[in-house]
Amino acid sequence: MVKASYAALIEGEVYVPGLSSEYVAQKYGIPLDQIAKLGSAENPHGPSPKALAAVVEAAGRIDLYPDWTAKRLREAIGQKYGFDPDNVVCGSGETEVISMVIRAFARPDEPVLMHDPCFPLYRIYSNCEGRRPVFSPTGKDFDPMIDRYIETMKQVHPKIAFITNPHNPSGRMVTKEDVIRVCEAASADTLVALDEAYVHYTENEFGMKLLPNYPNLIVLRTLSKAFGLAGLRVGFGIAANSKLILPLRQIKPTWNMGQLQIAGGIAGIDDEEHVRRAVKTVVAMRAYVAERLSSVAGFRMVPGSRANFFLLEILSPELDSTKVFNELLKRGVIVKDGSDIPGLGSRYLRVDVNLQKHMDRFVSALAEIRVA
Repeated sequence: MVKASYAALIEGEVYVPGLSSEYVAQKYGIPLDQIAKLGSAENPHGPSPKALAAVVEAAGRIDLYPDWTAKRLREAIGQKYGFDPDNVVCGSGETEVISMVIRAFARPDEPVLMHDPCFPLYRIYSNCEGRRPVFSPTGKDFDPMIDRYIETMKQVHPKIAFITNPHNPSGRMVTKEDVIRVCEAASADTLVALDEAYVHYTENEFGMKLLPNYPNLIVLRTLSKAFGLAGLRVGFGIAANSKLILPLRQIKPTWNMGQLQIAGGIAGIDDEEHVRRAVKTVVAMRAYVAERLSSVAGFRMVPGSRANFFLLEILSPELDSTKVFNELLKRGVIVKDGSDIPGLGSRYLRVDVNLQKHMDRFVSALAEIRVA
């Protein structure tokens, strides 16, 4: 097993992030302000103004070590959601919390359950830690098929069961009732990790309310999306059962949260005005781009997304995801190539929902590719 995990570190899958606007501008000679960056699920309105002001104010403290548990940030998160600070652990982005969860709750070669396709880092971190990813399939148009998921969970007895809500990469939402079914079907030694990175865009948040009922449930959140703090790297895990949090705090890097992250997180977590603005824009633009895409032959917007992204299915047999991805780049549009998301394949692109000018550029570029 040591050899297997070492091989995963040296030769294994690497996460492929969305390209930067600067890279595309330089490569294709396109003015930076004309690029539609639709490959990283970032906030259409930028960072939380409150967080930005707090970061500027905290800059004078960067010579000082922060509290190693980010206590003030944990207090702010706990106060917002009605939990004791000891029920919260913070990470340098939610991705760090995911890695800590896998390391803390599954031993080498023990199973970690996830959907196929899924957020790639569940699988990548599991492989690198020598844990064993187990996959439950999705159905037509990426239906989460919760009956099948529960059946798989009962068969393999995973140490961790990830539920992403809404699902990444499809944006499909798992109902409250189905999340409850998973929690009630899970054995006492299975940690149910409910990843709500994009939950604000569903307009139907409920994960935090389930926590008091399930001692083996942890909710994972990020300030990268609706709060607009992707570059600051602030994420957290929260549970009603503080015994789930203690091992995560013990296993995390000692000073994993810096002064600027803590200050920005404290201010940003309460910037509801900024969150509402982002959600309003995304909800409106999801409907807008769906209407526009309905008239573009050769492509189909996969229905059902409740996130700030959606899947675009490529219907034209002469095209595949990599070809369309590269043709979009030439026209100043950045999306995610489905070929870079294992389990998704070469017939899909993941596309962010953003400002109308960016959605118009995307749809117009697609129409040009289809005609060409």
